[in-house]
Amino acid sequence: MRIGFHTDAFNSAVFSFEKCLQWAQRNDVHSIECGVIEGVSWIHGLGYFPHISLIEDPVLLREKMARYGVAFSQVDAAYPLSGRDGPTWGVPYVLKTIPWAKLAGCPNIATTDGLHKPDGLSDTEAMEAMKRSYGLIVETAEAYGININIEIHGYFTTKPDMVEKMLDFTKSDRLGLNFDTGNSFIAGNDPVAFCRRFLGKVKHVHIKDVAKSLAEAARGKDTGIGISHSAIGDGVNADNIKRILTMLRESGYEGTLSLECEGQGGPLIERSLHWLRETLEALDIPEER
Repeated sequence: MRIGFHTDAFNSAVFSFEKCLQWAQRNDVHSIECGVIEGVSWIHGLGYFPHISLIEDPVLLREKMARYGVAFSQVDAAYPLSGRDGPTWGVPYVLKTIPWAKLAGCPNIATTDGLHKPDGLSDTEAMEAMKRSYGLIVETAEAYGININIEIHGYFTTKPDMVEKMLDFTKSDRLGLNFDTGNSFIAGNDPVAFCRRFLGKVKHVHIKDVAKSLAEAARGKDTGIGISHSAIGDGVNADNIKRILTMLRESGYEGTLSLECEGQGGPLIERSLHWLRETLEALDIPEER
């Protein structure tokens, strides 16, 4: 398995994307995940934003990343597709990301639903709209050879029965799951059972621990964690993560394990990286570098 990280870790440290590449190179990490935006903004232009714009040339960016020894594992185009504006805003956003990702050498795109029940729509209506949206998205993804992954993050995607229906929106193998160890936990699920149910569909994994204080205050009430302030291995989800890694190994998963936590400019995510590397070694899981 490969170890990577989401550049969300450096939002609070106002890193640029290139500074994230430098961190990856220093720490012998070769996979990276980031968000994509359309257009530009002052915070992006000034270098205080660790994500990328679709205006940036994907081939030139891929070549720059290669000089650091880093490649994309996934880009995040997760505008919620479950709400009333999902088809009008979210779908074009993902569709524009697909050819960009192909040229950037990125195999996966993350998508998701909204954190809450969508206003003005029944669950059935929202699911029917998402089915049409994913049908359009996956048709294009098939043409480009890109995986569209449903991330566990919101009102629908933290419910395993709903996830099963979503993964059946299309019969294409290009539609898969981005399993998130932290979001599945904070929503009140058993992350191990959740992951086991969908092992054959997992194409990308977010490794996220949960602080004890957050678990006590929010478990079963929230559907996702924006940024976990627990180093991986220090929280109440660490044992679940170990069991999930064992299951992934036994299932033959060879994809990316993307670290998700507050980085504090380096120290917290470096502690997380150390814990994950030690854990993989203890579980006899080779790290691909």
